[in-house]
This record gives sequence, structure tokens and C-alpha cells, in this order.
Amino acid sequence: MEPEEYKKKELLRLKRKVIIGLIAAALIVWGTFPGLMETAPPLLRNFFVQFLLATPIQFWIGALFYEAALPALLRRTANMDTLVALGTSVAYFYSLSVTFFPVIFRNIGIPTTPYFDVSTVIIALILLGRYLESRAKLATSDAIKKLIGLQAKTARVLKKDNQGQTAEIDIPIAEVKTGDIIRVRPGEKIPVDGRIVAGESSVDESMVTGESIPVDKLKGSLVIGSTLNIAGTFTFQATKVGKDTVIAHIIRLVEEAQSTKAPIQRLADNISSVFVPTVLLLAVLTAIIWYDFGPSPSFLYAILNTVSVLIVACPCAMGLATPTAIMVATGIGAQNGILIKDAESLEKLDSVTTIIFDKTGTLTKGKPAVQTIFPLTPDLGKNDILRIAASLEKGSEHSLATAIVEEAKKFSLRLMPVTRFKAVIGHGIQGAIGRTVYFFGNEKLMDKEKIPYDEVKKDIYLQQKKGETVMLLAANKKPLGIIAVADEIKPTAKETIDMLSKKLHLEPILLTGDNAKTAQAIARQLGIKKYFAQVLPEQKESVVKKIQADGQKVAMVGDGINDAPALTAADVGIAMGTGTDVAIESSDITLMNKDLRSLLYAKQLSQQTMSTIRQNLFWAFGYNLILIPVAMGILYPPFRLFLSPALASAAMALSSISVVMNSLVLKVRTSRLRRI
Repeated sequence: MEPEEYKKKELLRLKRKVIIGLIAAALIVWGTFPGLMETAPPLLRNFFVQFLLATPIQFWIGALFYEAALPALLRRTANMDTLVALGTSVAYFYSLSVTFFPVIFRNIGIPTTPYFDVSTVIIALILLGRYLESRAKLATSDAIKKLIGLQAKTARVLKKDNQGQTAEIDIPIAEVKTGDIIRVRPGEKIPVDGRIVAGESSVDESMVTGESIPVDKLKGSLVIGSTLNIAGTFTFQATKVGKDTVIAHIIRLVEEAQSTKAPIQRLADNISSVFVPTVLLLAVLTAIIWYDFGPSPSFLYAILNTVSVLIVACPCAMGLATPTAIMVATGIGAQNGILIKDAESLEKLDSVTTIIFDKTGTLTKGKPAVQTIFPLTPDLGKNDILRIAASLEKGSEHSLATAIVEEAKKFSLRLMPVTRFKAVIGHGIQGAIGRTVYFFGNEKLMDKEKIPYDEVKKDIYLQQKKGETVMLLAANKKPLGIIAVADEIKPTAKETIDMLSKKLHLEPILLTGDNAKTAQAIARQLGIKKYFAQVLPEQKESVVKKIQADGQKVAMVGDGINDAPALTAADVGIAMGTGTDVAIESSDITLMNKDLRSLLYAKQLSQQTMSTIRQNLFWAFGYNLILIPVAMGILYPPFRLFLSPALASAAMALSSISVVMNSLVLKVRTSRLRRI
């Protein structure tokens, strides 16, 4: 059986146990809890029926706690599993004794009430937390599968037959070898990494690089496997195949980053490593003291007070401290478009000091749009320049062309027929409208056609300084106008960055594959002081690790496939819900809406949640600290009072209720979080 298939079956088995455990616990609580038991059927109030319901929960569903606790005890260590196994066992076996040997307890005036609800509720709730955690971790393998699915399945390789004639043969991608010559047609995926040997085209590399504007490719240009060829046909020589390709490297980075993400050492586990041995020691001490110095029958008093100590020390409140707060917080997050994978993600987000933003699709819309139109001749206005440019570009599939055509549609401009159209890869386009031949493209096209544009170089520089892509329209050896296109910054990006840095005191960092000039322009507009430009997909993870090496706790915000390794390497990976499935599944938190301000809400939600968890743990531990001496009998010498197992169980239930109520109050605390 495949490891992934085995994990899915184990998760399904765990799910069944959780459902059965929760149902059994609910039935027992219905039959035992004051205020509820009066409405329960007589069958559920029967102690032997409660025993029959609790026994499989204790030893079948709760078996994993014993399996983890026993080896820990053999190694002379203790953890949360030790507490769960110990506490539930005491509650179960005490209830078992009361159920089958009630006379013994009646003879010394102890109510013969079992507490099977204690053991079943603890096991069911903690197992529910384990199930949710396991389900979240399994999502990583699904992300890897999606990455693998992006790869092309076949390649069209040029080979010579026996007569020396060149033929095109489709072969599986696994059979492609370094040095093979491969042909790629428009609309096809590039099968492996390589270098173009003939032809030219425009390639959409957004699924790997995250940048929305297609890249022009000429002879000698490098191409990346799994990217999409848009326009022309070309042949290229394979330089990297199999595990050496960029997409394979990204897959490997995701796997490695996920496997090296260390789990948080829970505060409850740290406490329990000292707390459990201490409780056992105190329980033994209680038994000895009551047996040697207690009233008659000293043996029974020794047993009862020892049981009280162990029941009071039961980790119900401590076990509920984290999951109840997390359940409330994740529910609140979901209502506000924030999907939180697990408790660890919230805990880490609380300690984050630096937030890295991928540019495209995160801080920007990921879709180029016309920003500026400059007529350079009095004979033509802005609409005239736009109409001509859109007419020339209407047959192009380039995203810049789409932006210009869309802009023309906004103003309901009627496009004109174009003849003698020609695309000049890496430069622009040309075509005739009526008798006039127009050229529309970058500075290289103007230089190629020997069209002077010195007078507007300053204007071009100013637009490029803003991070915009500039195209010139010319005819008859004369520039007619300038159109500047850029990927627009999201409306809420500046506000979010300001709030993060000024109110929440986090350092924002910009990460982009754009050139330094564009990166600087975007960073300046957003008020970001630190940025990394021309970052390749495989380098993003390295940037994250470099900042982590400086002692910073890093959150990474992205939306592309190329962001997946960085998202998993960061202390907290945050994906935009409008991004790719791989990015979302590789992240810890997903912002389901397009509003970046939900990032502020997520950060504050984590702060409030961790504050609530710390309060829960403090009171849960404080309860043990106060009541364990009482259970040992500290009040007996002065007041002739001791804590019976029944009162011990009630006190334990009260502590659990207080923890749950404090977690529910989180809803009130977070209702004001939208205002900082």
C-alpha cells in the first residue's frame, strides 16, 4: 500500500473513532450531568449501561494514549499523553469500582456515583484535535500531487530515421534525454527546461515565476518546463530533464520545507513533564500518610484520598485549554474569510516579526492595466492613440495587448481593420491601417526602425521609474504617442502595509521577480523600505531562510505555485484565496477574499487567541496547584474536611467549564478587532 493511501485510511479510521467517541460521551453526559439527566431515558441513567458505553472508549478509542504514555513512562519522561492516560484511567477505574462494588463506598458514607463522563469526554475531545491536525498535514501531499500534475506528459522530439530524414516523434516525458531537440507549438506546454535553437515566441511563465506579463523568447533564450507557449513555434535543446528541471526542484523544495518544519513544544507538555511525576509522588505520599495517620478505616480513606488527588490532577482543563480556544478562533476566522490550518499556525503568527509579500497577485492585482496615455502630436488625442494601438493589438494574445484592448472597450472605441500585421518578438508589432504603417512597441523597436525618440526619453524614464512598462506608437518615422501599462497595486495594499508597520510593529518586505527599478517603484509607493528584486522561483525559499537566520520570525504571503517552497519554509505561510491550489495547500493560513486587510485581522486574532490559551493554561494549572493539597487532606486536621472523589470530579468539571467559557469570550474580544 502506498504511504499516502495508508495515511488516508488511517485518517478515515481516526475519524470513525472521533465520531463514535463524541456520540458515546454525549450520551453518558446526558445521563449523568445535573440538569440534563432528568430529561434522559432511564437506560442512560443506568450505571452498567454507562460502563458498557465507556469501556470501548477507554480501551479502544483511547488506546493511542496508552501506546504513547507507556513508552514515555519506561523512558522516565512524561507528556500530555501521560496525563490523559493517567487521568482518564483513574476516572474510569474509580467509576468501575463504584459501579460494581457500591457497598464498600456506602459503608463509609461516600455517594456511589460513577464518573464515566469524565474519561469519555477527555478522550473524545482530545482525539478530535488529533484528527483535525492529521487532516491538515495530509493536505501537503495533495499539493505535491498537483505540482506533479502540472508537468507535460509527452514531448515532440526531432529524430532522424534510417533514411536520414528528420521526423517528429511524441515520446513520454520520462524518456526525454539531455541534448534532445524538441518542437513546441502555440498553446502547448514546454515539456522540460532548455535553450531555444530556432524560432521565437512569447511564453507565459506565470505559473512558475508568478509574474503576469509573458516573456518574449528568441534564439538562445532559456525556457522552463511546464510553462505555456503562447504565440510562435520554436525548437529547443533540452538542458535539464527529470529531477533537474525547475518544476521538479520546486516540488523537492516543498517536500523538504514541510518535513523540516519543527512542531511547537506545547506549554502543556512542558508543564506535564514535571507535573505528572510530581502528582504520582504526591498520590503515593497521600496514601502513606492517610494509611499511617488517618482515622479508621484508614485503608479506605487512603484509597479515596489518593483517588481524589489523581482525579483533581486529571488534565481535563489543561487538555481543553488549547483546543477550545482554537475551535472558537478558527470558527471566527472562517466567518471572516480566514482559513486556519491548525493551532500551531495561530501560535506562530502571534510571534511573527517580519512579513514578506510576493508582489504579483498579492500586493498587485496580477493583471496589467493601462496607466497613462501621452499624445506626442497635436493631431491625435488620447482616444486616438488608444484606438490605433488597440486596433493593432486586437489579434495578439500578449497580456499587455489584452490590457490595451480592454482599455479601449471602456471608452467604447470602435477598432479599425489592420493589414500587413507582423509581430516582432521582443520588440512589439507593426501593421497598416488604411495607407499608414504603424509601429507599436518598446525602445528596441524604435531603434530597429530608426525612429527618433530622444525628446521623449525623459518621459519614458519617469514612467519606468513608477514601475510601468512603456510602449511607443509611431508612423512615418515619427513617434505619435506613449502608452504606459502596469500591474496595478491593490486598493487596500498601502493601508495594510501602514497598519502592519506602524500599529502592529512588523517589518514588511517586498519580494519580486521584476527588475530593481520596478521593485523600487512599487516598494516606494507602498511605503516598504526593504525589497528583493529579480528573485527566481527557487531563490524565494533562500530569502526566507536568510531572514530567519537573522533571528526574525517570518510570515510569507503569496499566491503562486512558485511561492509554495517559501510558504512552507516560512514560520507561517499565508496564501491568498485567489491564488493556486498548490500555494493554498502549502500554506498555514489562507485569506479567502481579495482584501489584504484580512491579514491584519488574522494577526490580531492570533494575538487574542494566544492570550486566551495562556489564560486557560494559567487557570487550569492554578486549579491543580490549589486543589491538590486540599485533595491530599490539608483541611482535615483543622476542619475535619476532606475532598471526596465526587467533589474532586465536580471541581474538575468546574475548571473545565471555566476554560470553555473563557474560550467562548474570545468571540466578544475579537468583535472589535476590525478597528486598530
